[in-house]
Amino acid sequence: MSMSGMGPAFRTLRTDRSVAQQRLDRSTVRRVLRFARPHRRLIALFLVLTVVDAGLVVVNPLLIQRIIDDGILGGDPTLITLLALAMVATTLVSGVLMVLMGLLSSRIGEGLIFDLRTQVFAHVQRQSLAFFTRTQTGALVSRLNNDVIGAQRAFTSTLSGTVSNAIAVVVVGITMFALSWQVTLLCLATFPFLFLASRVVGATLSGLTRQQMDGNADLGNAMTERFNVGGATLLKLFGRREDEDALFARKAANVRDLGIRIAFVTRLFTTAMMTVPALATALVYGVGGHLALRDQLTIGTLGALATLLLRLLGPLQGLSNVRIDVMTALVSFERVFEVLDLPSTIQERPGARPLPAGSASLEFDGVGFTYPRADEVSLASLETVARTDGRVNEQVLHDVTFSAAPGEMVALVGPSGAGKTTVTHLVARLYDVTEGVVRVGGHDVRDLTLQSLEDAVGYVTQDAHMFHDTVRANLAYAKPDAEDTLVWAALDAARIGDLVRSLPDGLDTVVGDRGYRLSGGERQRLAIARLLLKAPPIVVLDEATAHLDSESETAVQRALDAALAGRTSLVIAHRLSTVRHADRILVLDGGRVVQSGTHAELLAEGGLYADLYRTQFLDDTPKAGAGV
Repeated sequence: MSMSGMGPAFRTLRTDRSVAQQRLDRSTVRRVLRFARPHRRLIALFLVLTVVDAGLVVVNPLLIQRIIDDGILGGDPTLITLLALAMVATTLVSGVLMVLMGLLSSRIGEGLIFDLRTQVFAHVQRQSLAFFTRTQTGALVSRLNNDVIGAQRAFTSTLSGTVSNAIAVVVVGITMFALSWQVTLLCLATFPFLFLASRVVGATLSGLTRQQMDGNADLGNAMTERFNVGGATLLKLFGRREDEDALFARKAANVRDLGIRIAFVTRLFTTAMMTVPALATALVYGVGGHLALRDQLTIGTLGALATLLLRLLGPLQGLSNVRIDVMTALVSFERVFEVLDLPSTIQERPGARPLPAGSASLEFDGVGFTYPRADEVSLASLETVARTDGRVNEQVLHDVTFSAAPGEMVALVGPSGAGKTTVTHLVARLYDVTEGVVRVGGHDVRDLTLQSLEDAVGYVTQDAHMFHDTVRANLAYAKPDAEDTLVWAALDAARIGDLVRSLPDGLDTVVGDRGYRLSGGERQRLAIARLLLKAPPIVVLDEATAHLDSESETAVQRALDAALAGRTSLVIAHRLSTVRHADRILVLDGGRVVQSGTHAELLAEGGLYADLYRTQFLDDTPKAGAGV
């Protein structure tokens, strides 16, 4: 008998030992069964075929017995032919069942993967921004891949393997006892050694494999951090190639050494897996041979027993690990359910209504805000370095009150950490206020549907994100059904149309990871074009011209003038010169509005704004002899 039938059972030996110590959570089991309900008919048919296939295990050994005893020794060539054809038919039927089981298994498994992935993806998409600021992307992606696939195996390999092995053990065991209870008992006496080897090797492999997985994860993280544009740039700027080579070599060597140790232990286990069946087979022929000489056993029965013995070994070994298989699958389900059960702090209220078209006024009324705690917005298991913060989060905003009429520009200025960006995040409910009210069009944003609010507010940040896709696809994200004429109009208004026309592939030019194939100014203007295509009545600019050179800033500022025309805007400005013409300037400090007025009024008033303006004016004044 081939050892391939023990593949799934052997793989379970590499499972972490802690899984075997998990307790069966009935609520999880019930939830898993509810989740499988849409596939219940396919699962039922799959189990029926599995039972039938398991029952066929004893047919060919019994036919061998008849061929030897009644056909060969009985001198009946016709019977030999008929029984041989019956063996062929049994094999063909088993083959057809295997194909059908494989098809059903893939239908069930892929269906479950689809259901789990789409539910998790949709749920994660609706989490608040705070969730993403804490969660490690790789850990979240792992839930959508590794854990979902692990959960899927509960209904394919684990379920079918357990049912098939259980039926095979019962049927084969009863058949062997019926043929010769003496030989069967002697053979079974060797199996405890196999189970002992499984436990010892399993304990060793679980530790080694856990270390190897950690090592591979460490290796993957090192490559991910250094192979993106930012990491590669940092490496080149600091000239650390040799140090990085040595660091990577150490990590890779650790994985290599663990792989060698795992291969060695695996080979030892494989040797044991081959030795025990060989000893059991020797017992069958040794003891059975003596019984045959005494006419207590026929030659055909002896051959059937030897064949059945090999078909009993795999199922027995598989059942010895069934608890680990089941718990591994349940742990995967629990990890997926853990994400699905995490509520979003941003929920759409029952009865929420769409924002009326054309609503463009903005109002903050006594707004206070405190960032949510980690345990309210994220999961420790989704953070590589999770820290329990025992401190009470301090309030970030205090009684922020202002309004912007349709078409007005309100600028937010102040030192770093004053709360400017936090204010802008509250407009589109990236976070919810903890005190007071934010109103758009006179409506509390918490009473509006999220889609209508998101449609009404457009953002351009200082590091506008671009997908690794074409110019057309990045713009279409704002308006999927936009015709090319609208796209080009938005590009021209953003002062980047001529550049896109000059590109070899035009709108089909790929912008690269995060848009890094474009310059900072080009990326900002493309983001403004995307905003223009969306055409929201309210625009939020979060230092959209920061970190740009003078030429790029001028081009982006002209594009922004087009974007802001006729729209209500809330603008964060690092350079005060860009907001001198704002209808109102709010000066924030320590989460409070400490000054409010026009540029001229604030300069005349003095205070923090005047200090900031004088500081920037002095910094921007050319020094004597500069440029000589």
